[in-house]
Amino acid sequence: MFKLAIFDFDSTLMDGETIDFLAEPLGLKDKVAAITEMAMRGELDFFESLIMRVKLLEGLEEKKVNEICHNLPFMPGAEETIKTLKKENYKIAVFSGGFKNATSYAKEKLGFDADFSNILHSKNGLLTGLVGGEMMFNNSKGEMLKRLQAVLNIDKKNTLVVGDGANDLSMFKYAGKKIAFCAKEVLKKEADFIIEEKDLTKVLEFI
Repeated sequence: MFKLAIFDFDSTLMDGETIDFLAEPLGLKDKVAAITEMAMRGELDFFESLIMRVKLLEGLEEKKVNEICHNLPFMPGAEETIKTLKKENYKIAVFSGGFKNATSYAKEKLGFDADFSNILHSKNGLLTGLVGGEMMFNNSKGEMLKRLQAVLNIDKKNTLVVGDGANDLSMFKYAGKKIAFCAKEVLKKEADFIIEEKDLTKVLEFI
């Protein structure tokens, strides 16, 4: 019987925040990172923070976006953890408030089963500052998890979730095992297990 493991991407499977890396060539990393931090602590609505940050990326070349997204640093232990979970009969998905450019590439590299994230709109090879997709709101991850559980016929007790920020809270509600990974206080309060070390293989101790 299959089980289900859901990972957040930014600061969970990947060491950092994709949007902060994208803001760097525009000289806006600090400005974007400050908004990201507020959103992850739950001090700012996720949708509003996403719209605000992506608007700042307007004019960035799509080619540069892909170059950055294909060179993001994976969290130590990411590959080993995914391989081990697959051997243990887990279906693995990534839910990210970040972007397909990063999560789809990571799917090829790390070998998880599916990625659900957002799409940066571009025109004539440049970002327009607009975004759309599957993970735009505070409750998006919880809603998507419910759908996946129904489609795969996997119940709450056979569902493991791993995240670090406030927008991961909605999926915690539907999981039997909730892991806060190097997480903000708002998420730690709701977790069954807390990992403080940047080593994803620690997740395997709880399966």
